[in-house]
Amino acid sequence: MRVDLDSRIPNNVGLADDRKLQRALEEWQPNFKDWWMEMGPEGFQLDKIYLRTAVAVDPKGWAHFEHVKMPDYRWGIFLTPHDEQRMIGFGDNLGQPAWDQVPGDWRKELRRIIVTQGDTEPASVEQQRLLGRCAPSLYDLRNLFQVNVEEGRHLWAMVYLLHKYFGRDGREEAEDLLVRRSGNPDSPRILGAFNEPINDWLSFFCFTFFTDRDGKYQLASLAESGFDPLARSCRFMLTEEAHHMFVGETGISRILQRTCELMKDAPAEDVTTRGGIPLDVMQKYVNRWFSVSQDLFGGEDSSNAASYFAAGLKGRFNESMPGKYPDHLALDQVYNTARPDAAGGEQSVEVPMRRAMNLVLRDEYRTDCQKGVDRWNKIIKRAGIDFEITLADERFGRAQGVWSRGRYTPSGAPLTEAQWELRKGEWLPTAQDEAYVASLMKPVYEPGKIAPWIAPPRTGINNNGFDFEYVQFSDDPYARI
Repeated sequence: MRVDLDSRIPNNVGLADDRKLQRALEEWQPNFKDWWMEMGPEGFQLDKIYLRTAVAVDPKGWAHFEHVKMPDYRWGIFLTPHDEQRMIGFGDNLGQPAWDQVPGDWRKELRRIIVTQGDTEPASVEQQRLLGRCAPSLYDLRNLFQVNVEEGRHLWAMVYLLHKYFGRDGREEAEDLLVRRSGNPDSPRILGAFNEPINDWLSFFCFTFFTDRDGKYQLASLAESGFDPLARSCRFMLTEEAHHMFVGETGISRILQRTCELMKDAPAEDVTTRGGIPLDVMQKYVNRWFSVSQDLFGGEDSSNAASYFAAGLKGRFNESMPGKYPDHLALDQVYNTARPDAAGGEQSVEVPMRRAMNLVLRDEYRTDCQKGVDRWNKIIKRAGIDFEITLADERFGRAQGVWSRGRYTPSGAPLTEAQWELRKGEWLPTAQDEAYVASLMKPVYEPGKIAPWIAPPRTGINNNGFDFEYVQFSDDPYARI
């Protein structure tokens, strides 16, 4: 597919051949730029960042690295190539040709799916807008901004679909995506995790590991959609989402490495006396962000999930992978799970498979998260330290789903409200924990230097070293603080 990089809106969807749509998106573009300047990374819009930008959609040529000012980043619209032979791979429309237009019976539901996905993209930029002021290194500062500009491009992907396929309703929804604000009590973002504050880099790394991983699973399920333009958009977005999760996993790994080094150097001392982040504090942050991110999957027994699967709107993770699922109709299957009973305990239940699709996706997500946690624990084990990062039980800290009405320990044991209030500081970050982590957040803007609470990365970006000038400042960087 030819990519028009010289267009005002870079794209590979033939925007120049649809003048009405092109004008509509060019009218939306200034509003996006205004939003970016108001709610994007604060204090760095004039600096040149070593960013990866899309130049093609094939696996070998979809990215190009150069120093560019973020407001000049080539945001645009990129879909993977169209397959005229593609068939719907699941649900009641199994084996039917994929749709190039919105099916009338599912117009409202598809718009809701696209708006919800689109709302997460600017939300995360808003949550992270102040983190540049306390970046631990230029390498990390650059990674933050790479994540930010790609979230902006993912917003463009959903806005294109709204404008192209949903008429006036779609244009109004696209405008609203720039009106809502993360954490705003009057006009918050749609999903809870995207209204949570991210005031430090430990939270950022947890967010990109846990919450962006939810994004991977949501995008992968939409990449199976029978609505082909949505599927093609999400497939391309997944190539960028992988970097976000890499930033999170390696960021936590580097903090763990540094903490372990400090503990080994002075085993009799509290690691906080040497400016490290204690392992138990890191566990609390993991508990918080894992629980918040699990809520993003929705109810364990969901009629909406059943309807989306039946219609062919949203599949399972890797639904089209040969051999992964023997039955793509999921009509006669059940999914075993647990739920609270009337006596305060729990009961085992069988949920019809279609109604359990959120739970199926969430369980895949948990397995994937555990793989990353296992890699973190290898770092601790190699250091000879008796500690293990764990993932909390599905019951812990939930605000959505069947377990949200109770209180539970990270191992899943029930608690009274009074017990929870007395002990929650053992499992979730306290004000004191957050204040300590915040006290470490001092910026390091000199190439090759890094904050003392985190280890440097093993390798740089695009074959460059850690001491590469990943950010070229337009003026004295310390004037930003």
